[in-house]
Amino acid sequence: MKLKQTKDNCREPKDEYAIIPQLTDKLVNRTLKQLSGDGLFVFPENPKEADDQMVLRSIDNYYQTSNLAGFIGYQDERLVIQSRFERSDGNYFFQYLFERVFNMPNLMVLNTEGIQDKSGFDLLAFLLPIYLKKALRKGIFKTYVRRQHNDSNVRGTIDVARHIRANSPFTGKIAYNQREFSYENDVTLLIRHTIEFIKNKPYGNLLWKQIPDEVTTIVTATRHYEEHDRRHIIVQNKKSPIRHAYYHEYRSLQRLCLMILQFEKQRIGTGSQQVQGVLFDCAWLWEEYINKLIAPWFYHPMNKERIGEQKLFGSNGSIYPDFISRFQTNRIIADTKYKPSKNIGNKDYLQLVAYMYRFDAQKGYYIYPNHTDKTVAPFHLAQGLTYDNNVVPRETVTITKLGLEIPEITVTGNEVADYQQFKVSMKKSEEKLIQQFKNQS
Repeated sequence: MKLKQTKDNCREPKDEYAIIPQLTDKLVNRTLKQLSGDGLFVFPENPKEADDQMVLRSIDNYYQTSNLAGFIGYQDERLVIQSRFERSDGNYFFQYLFERVFNMPNLMVLNTEGIQDKSGFDLLAFLLPIYLKKALRKGIFKTYVRRQHNDSNVRGTIDVARHIRANSPFTGKIAYNQREFSYENDVTLLIRHTIEFIKNKPYGNLLWKQIPDEVTTIVTATRHYEEHDRRHIIVQNKKSPIRHAYYHEYRSLQRLCLMILQFEKQRIGTGSQQVQGVLFDCAWLWEEYINKLIAPWFYHPMNKERIGEQKLFGSNGSIYPDFISRFQTNRIIADTKYKPSKNIGNKDYLQLVAYMYRFDAQKGYYIYPNHTDKTVAPFHLAQGLTYDNNVVPRETVTITKLGLEIPEITVTGNEVADYQQFKVSMKKSEEKLIQQFKNQS
C-alpha cells in the first residue's frame, strides 16, 4: 500500500505527492460536488460549500489541503489528512474530538500504521446513528412496492403464468400482483441490513443503545428481513438512489449504508475504480467540541442547520454567532476559530465586534486550539481618532484570544497508555477553559 500523510490547511510541494499519483490526479482541483459521484463521504454535508470546496487544490508548484481531515483511498493508494493542531504521533487530537462530539467510546486508534481502512470503517459506522435519527424525523420512508399474492380476494393485476403454475388444478385461489404503499421497501431493508451488520462488530450494541427507539422502529417495519437477501438489497439501492428533495436525509443515509455494507469488499479504495473515503470538516468539529464544554453557559446558534437564527436589524440581516452567553447581565459573545492565534484578525475582529454591539456585550472571546503554549493578553477596543490624537483604550470592552492547550504526547511503545495520557491532559486543558466562564456566570 502506498501512503501519503499530510495535515489540513497545509501547503506542500507537489513532489511530496509523487507516491500517490493516481489518487492525486483524482482529487486535485475537483470540488466536493464533482466528487459526490464517488464513494467519498463528507460530514457534515453542506451543498453550498460543495460547489467550491476542494480536498486538494493546485497552487503553482504546491498542493494545498482544506479544512477537511480523514481518510481517502483509490486502489492501493492512501491519503491520510490529520489535524494541523496534532501534537502527537498517533492522531490523538482528531480521535479525541470525534469521541467527544459524537459521544463515542474509545474504540478506534486512528494511527497511520496500515490500519486506516479499519479506522475509516469505524468512522462510517459511528455516523450511522446520527443519520438514522435525522432521517426518521421525516417519518419512516415509504414507497410503492410490488407484492405477489395468491388468494381468493383479488386486489390487483392477475399474474396468469404464476396462477397456472401455482393453482392447477384450480383450488379457489388466484395469483395476482398488487402495487401498494409500504414501509417495508428496499430503503428500509437496506437500513435493517446495515443495523444487523454492525451488530456483529465489537461496538455494535453500544452504538444501538444510543438510539434504541429508532432501531426498534426499523426492525418493526422490516418483518420480512432475511440476511441472505443482502446482496440483492444492495444492488436495488444502487440502481435506485433516492432523488426526492424532501427525503434528502434518507438519501444521505442510503449512501452511508451502502458504503458500510460494501466496505469489506472495497476497503476504502482497494480494487475499486472510485475514490473511497470519509472526511470531516475540522472547523465544524472544533465548534461542536467547544459546545460540549461550554453549553451550560452559552446558547449555540448553528448556521449550517439554520437553528437559533438572530437578526441584525429587526426582521432583516440573519446572523449566527457561535455562542451567546445565557446570562443577560454582562453578556459575552464567543467565537470558535479553527486556526492559530496569529491568523485571527481583520475580518474576524470586525465580525465579533459587530456581534458584541448587537447583543450589548462588553466581552468577546475567540476560542482556538493552542499548540504553541503562548497566551495572548486581552485587547481593549479603542476609541478616539488618530487625526485628533486622542486614541485611548476602552477599559470595559475587551476581546480575548482564549486558547485551549493541545497536549504534546510522544508515542513510545504503548499506544493505549499514551492516548489515555493525552485524554487526561486534555481534561486539564478543558477545566482551565471552563473556569474562565464559570467565574463570570
